[in-house]
Amino acid sequence: MMISQSEKEALYKVIHSRRDVRGQFVSDPVPDEAIGRLLEAAHHAPSVGFMQPWDFVVVRDEATRKRVKEGFDIANAEAAAMFSGERRERYCSFKLEGIVEAPLGICVTCDRRRTGDVVVGRTANPEMDLYSTVCAIQNLWLAARAENIGVGWVSIIHHDHIREVLGIPCEIVPVAWLCVGYVSFFHETPELEQAGWLPRLDVRDLVHNERWGEKSL
Repeated sequence: MMISQSEKEALYKVIHSRRDVRGQFVSDPVPDEAIGRLLEAAHHAPSVGFMQPWDFVVVRDEATRKRVKEGFDIANAEAAAMFSGERRERYCSFKLEGIVEAPLGICVTCDRRRTGDVVVGRTANPEMDLYSTVCAIQNLWLAARAENIGVGWVSIIHHDHIREVLGIPCEIVPVAWLCVGYVSFFHETPELEQAGWLPRLDVRDLVHNERWGEKSL
């Protein structure tokens, strides 16, 4: 199956306009059909040994999401304490989650024992199943952008808190809590870039020719 020029352009538009959404969620519910398309896209991600280690916990209940938010508040206070001076003040000014504002959350997990102890492609690097799960998250994120649905990954939260709130078994790894919902707008550039926290690096400075450190192409 060949990809047309218009399809190619649409794909690159989605990639370059994907954003980590935090504060622009609206209360409109996301239809089940749209959620299904996002999950189907995630489920078609590449996975090492075709083990498909992911599961998706879809959470609409506001009380549950408020309990998840409590875990963010704890971890966020810990994170703020790691910075000092003006850097801490700037960190505390950022909006870093939309757990309650978004109409639903999706917790993406990794079952590291899904297909047994020995997995094709994971023998030398056992963490490949976690990387596969991240590929599923990226698929979901890009599909959401194509649907004009916002996604925000809340990484400032302890796994054990998510396990407790959602009843996730101890052997399952919660990889991501995603805030999902329609938004009032998408930022033109990432918010941390806009705030001057860090610039976007020039990709030309990150490409090596044949060997590390050889920059000439």
